[in-house]
Amino acid sequence: MDALPVIAAVDGSDDSLRALDWALDTARRRGASLRVVHVRQYAAWARADVPVAAADDPVLDQVRTRLEARPDRPGTEYVALDGASAALLPELGATAQLLVLGSRGRGGFASLLLGSNGMAAARDAECPVVVVPRPGREVHGETYAPPGPRVVVGLKVDSPDEATLAFAFTEAALRGVRLQVVAAYTWPVQTWAAPGDFVPPVIDQDAVERETRTLAEGFLAPHRARHPGVRTEPYVAPGDAAGHLVAASKDADLVVVGRHRRRLLAPARLLGSVTHAVLLHAAAPIAVVPPAPPQE
Repeated sequence: MDALPVIAAVDGSDDSLRALDWALDTARRRGASLRVVHVRQYAAWARADVPVAAADDPVLDQVRTRLEARPDRPGTEYVALDGASAALLPELGATAQLLVLGSRGRGGFASLLLGSNGMAAARDAECPVVVVPRPGREVHGETYAPPGPRVVVGLKVDSPDEATLAFAFTEAALRGVRLQVVAAYTWPVQTWAAPGDFVPPVIDQDAVERETRTLAEGFLAPHRARHPGVRTEPYVAPGDAAGHLVAASKDADLVVVGRHRRRLLAPARLLGSVTHAVLLHAAAPIAVVPPAPPQE
């Protein structure tokens, strides 16, 4: 596996300790080391690029005590950094194969479902970012999913992201679970002849669904060949992709979504509306995967 570590960002909150447990389990599955990082925001004047002594950090002391009771823990290092979490956490992605954090740390408002640090890391980090939500998130809607553990991944058949699919297949293989692939299509299709005049589409919904399924199967084929042990379950349905993914997150091990590619006229990194909604509402841990670098 990748020699880079799995990084868990902690701040002593229950949210970050849940993320730590998730990161520990994932590092073990990946055969990776674990790096536990505490960003100490109370010293924003300090140089952010220089690690500071972790020996006297009470948060890291708490984590050490917690991890010492885990005989299956991988090699672990502890790092304390001084600065602004929203700026430093995304930078950690350059030295990690995976960055894991809780949905909200200390100082978050109770009304917020996802803190600014998690949003910044998911948007800007160079590696995949996993946000572990608080237990008890309620989701609504129904999606076909037989009982049993699974990874869920969103697939846009009009612009598939290979990095997202590769990550989802790898996680399903490492966990020994099946992969549910959610491919939503827009329906009804709207056609406008003139401002204010709606023309009902002369389009067969069954044909649209068949075409969506055929495209999905084609994009999944090379990943299935690389992971023959992963059982895949394409779920093709009309409507909002975010709603289907959030509904599918109930009882799932992980939900995997992609991050928007940079565009010429919008060079900043963007999450995308579907990814944003899944981060806010999914009941399972959410992995946000950056797009693969463009091939030159």
